[in-house]
Amino acid sequence: MARVFAATVATAVGAAPDLSTYTYEQWMNDFGVAENSAEAEATFNDNLAGIKTHNAENTDFWLAPNKFMTMNSEQYKSFIKGRARDGPLFQGAAQTVELDFSAVPDSKDWRDEDGVVTPVKDQGSCGSCWAFSAAETLESHLSIATGSASPKLSPQQIVSCSPNPEQCGGSGGCDGSTQPLAFDYTKTAGITTEANYPYSASTGTCDSSKIKPVAFNDGYVQLTTNNYTELVTAAGTKGPIAISIAAGGFTFQFYGGGVLSNCNDYVMDHAVQLVGYGTDSGKDYWLVRNSWGNWGESGYIRMQRYGEGNEPCGTDSRPQDGDACKGDTTPRTYCGECGILSSSSYPTGMRAASVSV
Repeated sequence: MARVFAATVATAVGAAPDLSTYTYEQWMNDFGVAENSAEAEATFNDNLAGIKTHNAENTDFWLAPNKFMTMNSEQYKSFIKGRARDGPLFQGAAQTVELDFSAVPDSKDWRDEDGVVTPVKDQGSCGSCWAFSAAETLESHLSIATGSASPKLSPQQIVSCSPNPEQCGGSGGCDGSTQPLAFDYTKTAGITTEANYPYSASTGTCDSSKIKPVAFNDGYVQLTTNNYTELVTAAGTKGPIAISIAAGGFTFQFYGGGVLSNCNDYVMDHAVQLVGYGTDSGKDYWLVRNSWGNWGESGYIRMQRYGEGNEPCGTDSRPQDGDACKGDTTPRTYCGECGILSSSSYPTGMRAASVSV
């Protein structure tokens, strides 16, 4: 399969791209692909045909060529690793949810608050989305707690050093883990900057000499699974939230813009960050930050939001693909577009370290 790199097809704001003359050669040039094969071109053509069909039949959201064009469905799903979980492992560890349900704004975009949301990152081929989701949420809550922009924190420290003894969400590192485990780790180890512990897109071995903590948390909150009111309240009043979604579907793979709906996928396989919510042309949405570089709407996706009691639900019948600990094969029921209400958490007690670097 051809190697692909982060880039994007240019699209007009609020409109699907014109793909009537788009070719494999043009995609190779756009995305800096140096390798070529008949198999890769055939997969590209299949995906392009699917994108064109979707865009011809839908106006609320559209698809666009991206770095996954030479991945078929199974290859793409194998690329997605890293997830989150609620359940016995975290009972007694998470703090009690304390939310003011009377103070929820009609819309919220934490990017509007200076320093709260750092630039979009790219996890590459390592299944470290759980670490990116955690590091980004630590950044956001540090900024909110201190009133100043957070430094870019190190997902690599979390990937290489956060323990996962029960193999929840994977066996750890690039094979996946959970955001709550990351938050539990950083409350004692702290977290250093990306500059001190640079990202290598590999699990590696924990290098304590690179860990010069600039921040600590004192724990984390785990929101109730499938509770719309808790999630929208936390996102509106507390800050960005580390969440998990089902990202294995074709429309998610090639999402280009608009408000995604009818995901119809509930197999948890990806960790991201919820940075707000709003309404576009009468359609309510969640605003989600991904860690795939310049994908979707400049690294973000908007997913339809239906409201308390109206969220679609489905069954995750393959929990080992996503959120389960080793040996746990019990199916789960998740709600929300792409199961967005499945597993949500955020750090508490964020503070800058007394000695920073």
